[in-house]
Amino acid sequence: MGVFVIRKQPNGNYNFIFTSRKGDAIFTSINCKQKDDCKVILQAIRNNLEIFTFTKKNPGKRKFLFRVSKGGFVLASSRVYTTELKLEKEVNYILTKAPRAEVLDFSEDEQLFAD
Repeated sequence: MGVFVIRKQPNGNYNFIFTSRKGDAIFTSINCKQKDDCKVILQAIRNNLEIFTFTKKNPGKRKFLFRVSKGGFVLASSRVYTTELKLEKEVNYILTKAPRAEVLDFSEDEQLFAD
């Protein structure tokens, strides 16, 4: 099962990562100034995946990635894969797992583990 992880960047912006059950990052969203904007994008991807476009890119030899966009606006970019087959597998993983994925919010300044 995949997981969406919301996080706060050192510059104060928010974004989320979609990870595999092993914890490998599959794609990372754009940065948002407001946490609510980040949540809106996350929920839209999670609940309405079919309205988004997955665009494959090949920026170099043995480098494959994809972007998630809507209306020409890129909302997330994947990590780089070494084969097109691996990229295809990850896109299929997203299509099957993202709608049921858990959402974890690590953007708060709370200390998770006490000293």
